[in-house]
Amino acid sequence: MKFLCLIYLDETESGTLAQSDLDSLHLESKTHVELLHAGVLEASNAAVTLRRRDASVLVSDGPCSSTREQLRGLALLDAPHLDAAIRVAAHVPAARSGSIEIRPVRTPIPLS
Repeated sequence: MKFLCLIYLDETESGTLAQSDLDSLHLESKTHVELLHAGVLEASNAAVTLRRRDASVLVSDGPCSSTREQLRGLALLDAPHLDAAIRVAAHVPAARSGSIEIRPVRTPIPLS
């Protein structure tokens, strides 16, 4: 099963980081999640949102609703079920200060 992780960060906070810190965050992120082509998303009510604060992983039902956070990236995960996708997404560096909305992906409809 495929899950799309939408990565949200507060632009005012990330805008205060030094370029070297941003570069390190991007490099660290690439080691955890491979960016792939996305399919069609299920409705937002099928989403869960993950936040990692220190050693705690907080998961809530539904899409990310905080308006101070903006979409900053995405990753497509192939996982056997939602719990496995949550475990993988918990290691995305952006979860430490932002949030990650996880949605199941529908099987794409062939266009040809």
